[in-house]
Amino acid sequence: MFKRLIIGTFLLLAPLVGAAQESWEEGTHYDLITPAIRTADPGRVEVVEFFWYGCGHCYTFEPLVSRWKESLPEDVIFTGSPAIWNKPMELHAAMFYVADVLGVSDKMHTVLFQAMNVDGKRLASEAAIRDVFTANGVAADDFNKALKSFGVSSQVRQANSRARAAQITGTPEMMVNGKYRISTRKAGSQANMLKIADYLIEKERALLSADAA
Repeated sequence: MFKRLIIGTFLLLAPLVGAAQESWEEGTHYDLITPAIRTADPGRVEVVEFFWYGCGHCYTFEPLVSRWKESLPEDVIFTGSPAIWNKPMELHAAMFYVADVLGVSDKMHTVLFQAMNVDGKRLASEAAIRDVFTANGVAADDFNKALKSFGVSSQVRQANSRARAAQITGTPEMMVNGKYRISTRKAGSQANMLKIADYLIEKERALLSADAA
């Protein structure tokens, strides 16, 4: 009887122990962004991943993020945002938006990561990037037009401004609803980054529900 009581007590406390282990604190595990950044849709929770195609950590993070974002609720928006600290990274940001404009993001996102992290390509010129796109079925003229378009250049500028406003210092990093920044350094691991993102998403969803009520 006494043994059954101990086991029963443990089973009751187990969820509480798990919750204690997964308690995330502002300033310790993630940072508050001040001032907060306006999001595209105030009625939904926005999650942004800051990345760079040449970042090995981003390359290993990508499969985790891809699986994770598939289970996000419908009221959560996920978007990638290339980090930009120099001219080559500006060009790499442009190729991300070129893929989006041409409707080949799903394919090219993986291809571009592999080109820089597995194949050892620096992609330091428009010609080198165009070769990767054309090798994957994109017409050279379509690539050139998209790369030089106002839409792509505008999105590159916005990505640069977004990263600066979020005070991004490395990649990969995440931002939840323009309020919170999550880095691997503070989270402790890439898996923890996603757990913290889940925690902050639910926090923001609760606020939205309260406002709606």
